[in-house]
Amino acid sequence: MLLTPIQIRRALIILSAAAAACAMPALAIQRVTLHNGSDVVCDHLRPVNGQMRLFLTPDEGSYLDVAPADIVRQEVVPDAVSPTHATTAAATTATATTTRPMNVPTLLAQAATVHHIDVDLLASVVHAESNGNPQAVSRAGAQGLMQLMPGTAAVLGVQNSFAAAQNIAGGTAYLDTLLTRYHDNLALALAAYNAGPEAVDRYHGIPPYAETRRYVAHVIHEFNRRKLQMAREQARHQMAAFVVPSHG
Repeated sequence: MLLTPIQIRRALIILSAAAAACAMPALAIQRVTLHNGSDVVCDHLRPVNGQMRLFLTPDEGSYLDVAPADIVRQEVVPDAVSPTHATTAAATTATATTTRPMNVPTLLAQAATVHHIDVDLLASVVHAESNGNPQAVSRAGAQGLMQLMPGTAAVLGVQNSFAAAQNIAGGTAYLDTLLTRYHDNLALALAAYNAGPEAVDRYHGIPPYAETRRYVAHVIHEFNRRKLQMAREQARHQMAAFVVPSHG
């Protein structure tokens, strides 16, 4: 089955120029536009070591650094319409307490909104990576729901890969950068998520690794399954709406 191309406004998670950042309130919710035309909503930002650091969460648990020259425009957006606050509230709750049950679908939906990625794609990645287990650890040492390697988690600013909100925020940000890198080619982005972008670039495509090829096929199959199920449910609802009750 061929996938319908995903219409995603890429969000590489980048900050604005240092001078502009200094003029902004420390915790202002902001939308940043990049040279490639993508937008991103972040919680707050500040210059660090000559780079601009974009923080996804108020507690600064997730961030990425980019060059100030990559920024085209920065604007403040109302807190009420920013999806970041919803994500960060969930992150704070998940970190502060282990007695309150996690709502992984909600966290995925919030991350999908922030990064303009299909939530069913994120759910399919989580299904393939950890089967929804936030404490999962692979033989290679990958951790959490989206199976972040410690080095990747550190680059993404994820302090605790077993905290569902941090793991999802970091994993989604990483997948976002890979989709951008491979021009929304889903198969290549998934291969890079599994085997690393160096392997994809070295082989100029999906690497000839059995595990990686099974992984890509697994995620795409699960993604298509979810979309087909949704289409069937919508069709049933539409048919039910046209049913005329019989009055005998």
